[in-house]
Amino acid sequence: MAARDPAEALALWRYHLIAEALDPKLGGRERGELVRRIAGDHEDPGGEIRHVSRNTLDRWIRRYRSDGLAGLRDRPRTDKGGARLDPGLLDEAIRLRLEVPARSAAHISEIIRTRHGVRIAERTLAEQFRRRGFTRTELLRDGRTFGRYEADAPNERWIGDVLVGPFVPHPRAPGSVRARLFVLVDDHSRLLVAGRWVGNETLRAGQEVLHAAILRRGLPDALHVDNGSAYTGAELARSCAILGVRLIHSRPYAPEGRGKQERLNRVIRERFLLEAEQVGIGSLDELNDRFTAWVERYLNVRVHSETGESPLARFSKVKRRDPQPEVLRTAFLWSAHRRVSRTATVSFEGNEYEVDAGLAGRTVELRFRPEDLFAIEVWFGARQVGWAEPRRIARHVHRQAPPPPDPAPAPATGIDYLGQVLADHEANTAGPIAYRAVPGAPTGGEPF
Repeated sequence: MAARDPAEALALWRYHLIAEALDPKLGGRERGELVRRIAGDHEDPGGEIRHVSRNTLDRWIRRYRSDGLAGLRDRPRTDKGGARLDPGLLDEAIRLRLEVPARSAAHISEIIRTRHGVRIAERTLAEQFRRRGFTRTELLRDGRTFGRYEADAPNERWIGDVLVGPFVPHPRAPGSVRARLFVLVDDHSRLLVAGRWVGNETLRAGQEVLHAAILRRGLPDALHVDNGSAYTGAELARSCAILGVRLIHSRPYAPEGRGKQERLNRVIRERFLLEAEQVGIGSLDELNDRFTAWVERYLNVRVHSETGESPLARFSKVKRRDPQPEVLRTAFLWSAHRRVSRTATVSFEGNEYEVDAGLAGRTVELRFRPEDLFAIEVWFGARQVGWAEPRRIARHVHRQAPPPPDPAPAPATGIDYLGQVLADHEANTAGPIAYRAVPGAPTGGEPF
């Protein structure tokens, strides 16, 4: 993808900080306590450490409630505001804390200074440990009890994962492709809200599964995913920010809270994939058809051993929250920024487009579905200013979009054209003709 607009990256970062405090179920006192805990030093999109006050967080909350993600956009700061923290040194500091949880931040800072000659402030390390849940208090108790956490209601928390499955025949070439299952599970009910087998693990494939799940089950309050490439792109963060869904990534070194997902993966392997591989899998479409039937007829309707109810029955108590259709559409558009040339054209993905002449020399935002590079919205500031008119198209879909499905083969007509020609030929021929029987043909071996 093209480089992310700094203003949007900053807006997404701000949303990530305030997302939990936007929960409408929080009372005024609870929200105040939460905002006070969030206030402090945070690493911004550029890797700088910034101090964010409670007043600033309150202002961002008001702006998001008023204008959505657009209300959090701002010019990127030009000050340097803090020292850049070397990720390698931070990783080593985390390993030192995990190795001996009783080590203090000051002691770890001294170890790193002795080994590398670089001093990391004790306060900085302490804040990084707190953000990641690696305080001494948390580590010295049994942190594995996190696996017992359960959301209080349906659609409060969805868990997303990618399960690597078997090889299936490749739809466009000889050989096979490794199938991967994008799956979303409701934490409270254990309902599998959406799942789809694909041939390549891409960001867009994950977005398509999320889109299908929202259409069928409504909006979740939070989406908990791992740190795989399919879930860490800015496009997913943008979708969640527009929809008001809190995006949570499992913390490195400690993927707590995902135990139920791991158990579900085991059930899928032992009770679905084992049988699917036994009968043979002809294609991804066949695999998806069988999986959908198994989910609807078995997985979501069986009585769960922990809850004592079927996932579907437990989920039916949901207070569904649906987005406005236009908000949902916008949330799953991709975005790129381009500078308009003096001739009022922009280049994107090897294509050339014409835009409004008044935009010449300005930087505009292009919003588009990666599956369709013919229809691209042009935005300047906070409003749409028309469409990009294609002038030269080299690519019809974005290179990171999943390949389109193969068209279904047309039904056979049963017509054998060449066989009919042969039959007509034989019907109009008396039989083989001897050369000497041709009138006027020379005899006695004389040359013709």
